[in-house]
Formats: sequence, C-alpha cells, structure tokens
Amino acid sequence: MKPLIVLLVSFAIAVLFNKIFKKEYDFELSARIAMSVMLVFTAIGHFVFTKGMTMMVPKFIPLKEIFVHLTGVFEILLAIGLLLPKLKTLTGWALIIFLLLMLPANIYAALHNVNYQKGTFDGNGLAYLWFRIPLQILFIVWTYLSAIGKN
Repeated sequence: MKPLIVLLVSFAIAVLFNKIFKKEYDFELSARIAMSVMLVFTAIGHFVFTKGMTMMVPKFIPLKEIFVHLTGVFEILLAIGLLLPKLKTLTGWALIIFLLLMLPANIYAALHNVNYQKGTFDGNGLAYLWFRIPLQILFIVWTYLSAIGKN
C-alpha cells in the first residue's frame, strides 16, 4: 500500500511542479518521476528490511542477502534510467521485466505468510495477493505508458 501512496503523491507533486516551472502539464515525465521516487522508496526497504526480504526469496536461490541488496541497487539504477531521456525506453522494458520477475517472490511470500517488515511468518498470506497482483499490473502499465508507449 505504501508504494502506491508514494507513487500517487509523487505524481501529483510532479504534475504540479511541471505546470509551475514548464508552464504545461507533462504527464509522462511526471509519471516517470513518480515511478522513480517509488523505486527509490522501495529500494530503501531492501536495506532496511533485509532480513524480512530474504525470507521472501525462494529457498533455491543462494546468497539471499546479497540478492536482496543487488535488487535494491538495481531499483535505484532503474529509477535513474527512467529520468534520462535516452535511456527511458530501455529502462522501461528492463523495469517491466524486473516487475514480472519479482512477482514470484511476492507470491512465495504470500504463500509462506512472510511479513518482510518484521522478518516473521505472521504476514497477510494469500489475501496479500488480492492487492499485490493488481498493484504489480498497475506498475507495469504505468511504466509502459510513461516510458515506452509513444516510442
């Protein structure tokens, strides 16, 4: 829920700033700025909630802590790439692939009741997926429309 709030609030602020400083509405740029802010927000979670995030990683993946940190760094790189006009399309596709690849971790976490913030097994379980899967689809569509759609 928090990433969605960050995305929407960042979008509203970016739209406002674009209107004030560019004298026009630039919804695509505002959407990319908002996605970048949201990605940095979620990337921070990879370093703050490392223990819980490692619990989301399926057992067959080795070096879970390093994997969690690397995905956090990758999210920051994606956030930067979305803001660079020459890289926005490539970054958009990379982000969509990344979001698709991370969905199994969210499904795994739901199946095992992982609470990544507490690092415990008392999470929301399958009910979490009723929100997370549509949210993941929103992120993918958002990325496509703001970074790839008109290219």
